[in-house]
Amino acid sequence: MIGFFSNFCLLTAQDSSAGAQKIIFKNIYLLKHVIDSFGNLASSQNRENEVNRLWNELVLQHQIPFIRSDSVIFLYKGNAQSVAWAGDFNGWNPEDSAYWGWKAGNSEIWYMQKKIPADARLDYKIVVNKEWILDPANPYIQYSGFGPNSELRMNEWKYPFETMPNKEITHGRLTENFSFISNKNNLNYKIQYKVYLPFAYEKLKHIPVVYVADGEEYSETLQGGMVETLDNLIYEAKITPVIAVFIDPRNPDTLSTNRRMSEYRENPAFLRFVCNELIPHIDSSYRTFANADGRIIMGASLGGWNAAWFGLKRPDVFHLIAIQSPAFTDGIIHAYADSPIYPLKIFMSTGTIHDTKQQAMKMKNVLDKKNYKLKYIEVNQGHSWGNWRGLIDDILVYFCSPGVQNNK
Repeated sequence: MIGFFSNFCLLTAQDSSAGAQKIIFKNIYLLKHVIDSFGNLASSQNRENEVNRLWNELVLQHQIPFIRSDSVIFLYKGNAQSVAWAGDFNGWNPEDSAYWGWKAGNSEIWYMQKKIPADARLDYKIVVNKEWILDPANPYIQYSGFGPNSELRMNEWKYPFETMPNKEITHGRLTENFSFISNKNNLNYKIQYKVYLPFAYEKLKHIPVVYVADGEEYSETLQGGMVETLDNLIYEAKITPVIAVFIDPRNPDTLSTNRRMSEYRENPAFLRFVCNELIPHIDSSYRTFANADGRIIMGASLGGWNAAWFGLKRPDVFHLIAIQSPAFTDGIIHAYADSPIYPLKIFMSTGTIHDTKQQAMKMKNVLDKKNYKLKYIEVNQGHSWGNWRGLIDDILVYFCSPGVQNNK
């Protein structure tokens, strides 16, 4: 079938390992044409042979999903009654008929074509006969708070290499979990947290501190990758040494119980715990810059809402506010509009694809009108760790670059 392929494809030099020519499709429409043509071959043996050959070549070249410019074909091969794709691109809705697969003739190939921004990165799964699975032909995975998802990496998306572990550099140290029992006037229960200490910590002093909501996920290599990012940025002198306090919202005695839904929704008891109990403890235990200009409060989603609320309620404690994909209510946006202007420096980011852009833009307009110091970033991604991990370096560089004097 080389002659047939050559009508639709570019054939590269002979592959010495396989003894055959590699197949590279000129564009996305020709791939669809070939898939449909093979699917409708009259001979079942020819159909199976050509479909398998095509599929194996696409898998070998990491071309599933198949991407050209801002177009993508999602592909699945298997015996199925129904196939759909659900992910960041459609709000994880498998009932969205626009993302149902089309079966190629009598073959086992199903496909679905979409336009997606050329620099997007999105999480997804395939729903086969109502069962959710990872894409078996796609090696790229991004972990979420609910486990792994397959990852669509459009060709112009840039991998955040600062999140990768690097054995060739010096490293800071991440402690084991510490327990802290909040007093009865505040949370009145046990909290656990970890602390990241930069390399050569013992020789340093007046170190800024970032307090991180959902710290157990931000510190996890496969989710937030923040420890690796800190190590890399500090080693490359892109930021000054930083301490990070990763606050875990889970009940230490029953980790399946996550208290973020109550702690991060403008909870005065959580605010008091952090400001009146945890921070004094950290400042007395470590070589911190014990000043509002040296403290960052950071979080994503509800944690982003929490960070904004901390800035509004305790500007005497936190001047540096890092907000990712904020799950804002209109209430907090109106509160900023109606409040005095505080000495805050703010970072805010959002994805543009089924994320929090609408509310983030409302807050941005308020902050701009009041002339707050603001760095605002939009990315063509969804509400996921793949989005947030790739912007942690932007946050840290904004607040902690060498020579930066926040709010001076």
